[in-house]
Amino acid sequence: MKIAIDARIINSSTGRYVERLIHHLEKIDSKNQYFILVLKKDLNFYKPTNSNFKIIEADFDSYSMAEQFGLLKLLNQLKPDLVHFCMPQQPVLYRGAHVTTVHDLNLLHTYNSDKNFIIYKLKQLVGRFVFYYIAHSSAHIITPSNYTRDEYAKFAHIKPSKITVTYEAADLSNITPKPYKPLQDKKFLLYVGQQSDYKNIRRLMQAHQQLRQQHPDLLLVLVGRLSGKNGVPLVQNRDWAVKQGFEGIVFTDFLPDNQLQWAFQHCATYCFPSLMEGFGLPPLEAMAAGAPVASSNATCLPEVNGNAAHYFDPLDVNDMAAKINDVLTNPALRRHLIKAGKEHVTQFSWGKMAKQTLAVYEDTSK
Repeated sequence: MKIAIDARIINSSTGRYVERLIHHLEKIDSKNQYFILVLKKDLNFYKPTNSNFKIIEADFDSYSMAEQFGLLKLLNQLKPDLVHFCMPQQPVLYRGAHVTTVHDLNLLHTYNSDKNFIIYKLKQLVGRFVFYYIAHSSAHIITPSNYTRDEYAKFAHIKPSKITVTYEAADLSNITPKPYKPLQDKKFLLYVGQQSDYKNIRRLMQAHQQLRQQHPDLLLVLVGRLSGKNGVPLVQNRDWAVKQGFEGIVFTDFLPDNQLQWAFQHCATYCFPSLMEGFGLPPLEAMAAGAPVASSNATCLPEVNGNAAHYFDPLDVNDMAAKINDVLTNPALRRHLIKAGKEHVTQFSWGKMAKQTLAVYEDTSK
């Protein structure tokens, strides 16, 4: 087969899924021919080592007219036997065989306060149509958790049997850590990821301020990009924290994987306060590095983190602070979480995910 993989998100937080998929497909498939579609800026981001994988420029922004018509034209020119859209956004007029990965339904349920309200609501309206439409136009759907599978099947009125769950995995453990000097010899809580409203960062900051009454030197470290295209701020949490008079909060901006691995290894607790997730990869990465994890009990997180996290109600700041404090002050609990986390992450494998995805490709082509 000629298989096109829409990898336009490859250089993003969600893009780790796409990059790992391609990396492991290269190892197991020398039979099919692959076209890896990326934005112009990412033409050199991933370099295949397998001769049947080829990078193709597809410089079309998501949710744009260029995506609807430019990407459509490109796909019609390539004439693949199958397209894997790694995100729901795709040309709705494309008629070739395709499968789609739906990571979560967060767009349909949330509003980000750092976005223009009208534009965001219009995007959400378009998103609802696209999410529903692709459930029926795609030959098969892939999701990263059973929770997302069930939620999506209910929303789109399709049978769960049309959806294959392929869990993601943590793989930072082979990276040699590099100290992040501003945090050396500091005691800190850690969060890694986007800071959209549904990530619930402001409640985490409030919980941290409570904890500083008992742990006055405790920092809260928030790792993630602070600006997008042309330097436009992605989040307003830093300004909000200043207005609240909060202290001890560190915004690092983006950290490379080696410094990120160091942060995971040296944090007092990894905190994941999200209100909704389709999978939630950072807690697994933290577990693999040996960090104890305190997590929200919302949506898919108990499914993904199992008994290797200490759970709190993400809407209750007091409960969040109390459960994080348990991890900070209870040595037996910390030992349990660290041991359970290292055992738990062995259940997840990017290689297995790639094999399952290849099986979807092959079943779809029959």
